[in-house]
Amino acid sequence: MKICLLCYRGNKYCGGQGIYLYYLSRELRRLGHEVDIIVGPPYPDVPEGVRVHYLESLNLYDRRYDGKSPLFHEKPFHLLTPFNICEFAGNKLGMFPEMLTFSLKAHLKIRELLSTHRYDVIHDNQCLAYGLLLIKTLQIPVVATIHHPLPIDTRANLAQETSVWKKLRQLLLYPPLMQGIVARHLDMVVTDSKSSALEVSQEFKIPEHKIRMVYPGIDTDLFRNVDGLGVALEKGLGRLIVVGRTSDRKKGILFLLQALQLLKRDNVALKLTLVDEVNHGDGFALDLIRKYGLEDLVTFTGRVTTEELVREYSAAQIAITPSVYEGFGLPAAEAMACEVPVIAARAGALPEVVEDGKSGILVPPQDPHALAKAIKRLLDDEPLRRRLGGEGRRRVTRCFSWEQTARQIIDLYEKVRRPDRPLG
Repeated sequence: MKICLLCYRGNKYCGGQGIYLYYLSRELRRLGHEVDIIVGPPYPDVPEGVRVHYLESLNLYDRRYDGKSPLFHEKPFHLLTPFNICEFAGNKLGMFPEMLTFSLKAHLKIRELLSTHRYDVIHDNQCLAYGLLLIKTLQIPVVATIHHPLPIDTRANLAQETSVWKKLRQLLLYPPLMQGIVARHLDMVVTDSKSSALEVSQEFKIPEHKIRMVYPGIDTDLFRNVDGLGVALEKGLGRLIVVGRTSDRKKGILFLLQALQLLKRDNVALKLTLVDEVNHGDGFALDLIRKYGLEDLVTFTGRVTTEELVREYSAAQIAITPSVYEGFGLPAAEAMACEVPVIAARAGALPEVVEDGKSGILVPPQDPHALAKAIKRLLDDEPLRRRLGGEGRRRVTRCFSWEQTARQIIDLYEKVRRPDRPLG
């Protein structure tokens, strides 16, 4: 088949959608299909044999805290296009217009490409903006992967935000009405988990027959334990790791730091590594660390390569995913692939990834006391850590393969091409 994948922010550092784009395109290509990517900045790594079409963007979301304006320091007249004016004005109002402008530019790009390319299917990656409805008028089936519905992000942010002004900005940030309208008019929706399928169905009022659950995969050749890293660790010091954007309230960093405060009071010796680039324009995590007196326990890595990330996992004794919601939970699965025992909140899809008591430990979400108790239990029990780590690796190898993901996605493409064909 000739497949076109859309992704408005394609880099792996932008989160799960960048990782999903890279591995899905790679596996589709390996299975013999022709794959194009239409992508906005930050731009992705591109697998061999995949064609890529880059769409420009002001990328203000990444640059708004750097102390200078890209508009006047780089390209002074670059703003003077309708799309850029829309992005600039929306950004200044506290909105996130990239999804809308990307979808409209993608529609124009696909129309341009149709003179030389005839795609069998267009596959959107979490954009869900009005341009997809224009793409549907080109008589090409359009499907979308929804990793999770964005209204969940808004509710998590509102629940943990104390400033009234910031609450108002959170209400403006994401466009749930647009995403719901677009999702209901697509040929099929793919979700990363059973939990996400249920949330998407409820939030966006999509009938069950238009939703297909396909677990993403983990690159177990890359994510594996690096032998010998634990030898140099300071004895008696618990090493914890959390991977994710700490500015994202649904990642649950608030409750983890509260748990660390409890452990510090009990004189539990530990260090927490946060694999995240702290942005001083959003000091949510930094303010919490100062509030709870944890400056001596917490280290931020900044952005790391995938190889560096594997080393960080391998140097940890426990990986923690304290999220209040996850559409899947890639960091938990990555840690499991590296044979690191995982403590995760019993929230969203995490119980589908981590088997409680077998490949990890699940605790109630938003419960610092339960989280602190689980951390102390694992730090005190090395045989349990080894057993959970080994079983975690076996579970990921058995259940979460990118080749299996791609084959199921291909089956879905065949279904939307031929609606009378049953799903395999």
